[in-house]
Amino acid sequence: MHRFKEKLSDMLEHEGKEDSRNPSNTNAIDIRACYKPSERAWFRGVRSSKFRHVYGVPAKREKCYDNVKITKNAHDSQFCAVNPKFLAIVTEVAGGGAFLVLPLDNTGRLDFNASRVTGHTGPVLDIKWNPFNDNVIASCSDDCTIKLWHIPDGGLGRNLTDWLVELQGHKRRVAYIEWHPVAENVLFSAGFDHLIIVWDINSGEAVNIIDRHPDVIYSMSLNRDGSLLATTCKDKKLRVFEPRSGIVVSEGVCHAGTKASKVVFLGNSGRLLTTGFSRHSDRQYAIWSQHDLSSPLACESIDSSSGVVFPFYDHDTNMVYLAGKGDGNIRYYEVANEAPWLHFLSQFISGNPQRGLGLMPKRGVTTSLCEVFRFYKLHATRGMCEPISMIVPRKSDQFQEDLYPDTISTTPALSAKDWISGMNSAPNLISLKTGGSITTHKPRAYKPNQGPAATDLNTKKKFAFLSTETVPDYRPVELHDMSEKSQKTSCNQSTKIHQLQQKFGNVTVQPTRCSTEFHELVNKFGSVTNYYRKNNIMASSLNDNKTIGIMEPPINESELRAAFARQTDELRLVRRQLANSQLRIKELEEQVIKLQNH
Repeated sequence: MHRFKEKLSDMLEHEGKEDSRNPSNTNAIDIRACYKPSERAWFRGVRSSKFRHVYGVPAKREKCYDNVKITKNAHDSQFCAVNPKFLAIVTEVAGGGAFLVLPLDNTGRLDFNASRVTGHTGPVLDIKWNPFNDNVIASCSDDCTIKLWHIPDGGLGRNLTDWLVELQGHKRRVAYIEWHPVAENVLFSAGFDHLIIVWDINSGEAVNIIDRHPDVIYSMSLNRDGSLLATTCKDKKLRVFEPRSGIVVSEGVCHAGTKASKVVFLGNSGRLLTTGFSRHSDRQYAIWSQHDLSSPLACESIDSSSGVVFPFYDHDTNMVYLAGKGDGNIRYYEVANEAPWLHFLSQFISGNPQRGLGLMPKRGVTTSLCEVFRFYKLHATRGMCEPISMIVPRKSDQFQEDLYPDTISTTPALSAKDWISGMNSAPNLISLKTGGSITTHKPRAYKPNQGPAATDLNTKKKFAFLSTETVPDYRPVELHDMSEKSQKTSCNQSTKIHQLQQKFGNVTVQPTRCSTEFHELVNKFGSVTNYYRKNNIMASSLNDNKTIGIMEPPINESELRAAFARQTDELRLVRRQLANSQLRIKELEEQVIKLQNH
């Protein structure tokens, strides 16, 4: 029995080995699949992200801005700017340039005769709100100027033509403007004269002029602290500048297509994102390192449409939104710190193409709805501006700490003078849970090119003198205060006489007739004060025999005429005495000169 069991086990072992060698045997068990592989195969599955299910919600019709005559200019700009108080849209006008400014809650159908900003003489090409003052907006135009405007709370009551500051320096039309994200009152402008000018708004002067572009500038972007400036140009190159000195930090060939390319800094990560066209006119995006622009970190195709793609970066959520001009959809991606650097999330699809998009600052979103971004879409086929909210689906309506980190505040971290001198600073941050205050003061208007009528101070003084009310003084001339001119004249005369007497002590000065009469009056009445007091007492005793210190004003017309005649005689006497004294001074000066010659 024992020998039979051993024989059976040997047969089973031998049969198992043969079955393992024969793959066609279905009854065999391959135990090799149970072993752990030496190398882990790369598996591209679903990437976990809190923003994977972000979706766009267009506003209802009553929350849109309807009947807006949006400009039909073919310039590659957004033509729309928004902040938590106002919405600005560039409009179509017959002559010159204008843009519309509406309070954010003024939704619905717009009045045809709504007030506009109409100070430019050419079409407006770009508008941007001041990040540190919600009532100040900058605009650049085809008339080669940049102007700053102050919008009062509540909107415009009439057409605004009076600007705060006018910046003149470009030789051709100004295409794009950007505010410094950290320093107050620093503005960047790019023109069709291939120049980028850095402006100090306080003085209205250019801080630096960057002349390193051989062709038309397509776009510009500043990093998070404003220490670097990136540009794309028609020569198909991407450049990174140090804006205060104009030094090129890095340079490289961007997209090979001939159409416009756009650039945006990916926060403070040290990377940039560009959108453009390939050699075969396919739309594409590329990721670059700001220190090495020789080759991109990644480059991917988007589609084969013809509209220019605009990138928008949200630093708080590390999301990038790509929206093409003339498209109806908005794609959004999440930025990563390792390859492939950008992960596609989803897209918002609409059947209405867009002419431009305005971006609401993060402090203006609705946190109770888990809204992480908000666009203001200008429709290309009808005159409407439609808000589109990008929402993260969450069941709770409480404040979500992970969705809303501290964002850029409304107070500048540097002044213009500090930044120009070379200082850099990270932006000040505020919590969206508690909020932050913002200044809405009206800045000082700076207008260097004023007309002669506005700067003529003499004209102003004349009008001010004519507008003052003349109060008659009926007291005797002796009681009147000496005017400033007469005080100066008498002081100069007495000073000159004393100087002559000190210099030529041996010269005897003959007394004049006026001085003799004055001394006789002093001897007669004791002093000048007694003389004045006696005249006042005599004049007051004529009325009601009351002795007072100051002469009472006349009552009837006859007394007025008498007082007028008396004052006229006294003025005539004083003028004669003054003329005699001046004549006597001249005689004394001539006599001194003769004595010096002898």
